[in-house]
Amino acid sequence: MKCESKIVARYAETDQMGIVHHSVYPIWFEVGRTDFIKLTGMSYTELEESGVMLPLASLECKYILPIKYEDEVIIETTIVSVKAAKIEFHYRVLRGNQVCSEGGTVHAFVDSKTFRPINIKKINPALYEKFCAAVAK
Repeated sequence: MKCESKIVARYAETDQMGIVHHSVYPIWFEVGRTDFIKLTGMSYTELEESGVMLPLASLECKYILPIKYEDEVIIETTIVSVKAAKIEFHYRVLRGNQVCSEGGTVHAFVDSKTFRPINIKKINPALYEKFCAAVAK
């Protein structure tokens, strides 16, 4: 499964050189991840209300081509892997057919009250199966 989120680079997201600042990409990744989770049939809010949170464990981003003010880009989001305690997402930022950036995030499954790691496979097997079914093949 792949999710595509359209974004138009805003002026506030650019630096003095007129290029989208590197700090914006994790925010765009979050847009893609949020949209992806919606495609699985639940919102991030519903996920958290069910007692599950996904704090960030790691983030990586490779900058390939600059994106400028008003450029229209697509954030392509996929799930790379799902384990009992974590989930890994991959992102590509595309301007037309050009890959401008690639990256990934790893998130832990934690209890929303205690913030302790949980085994999503045992705690919420239906959600685990939804995420597993969405893994990019």
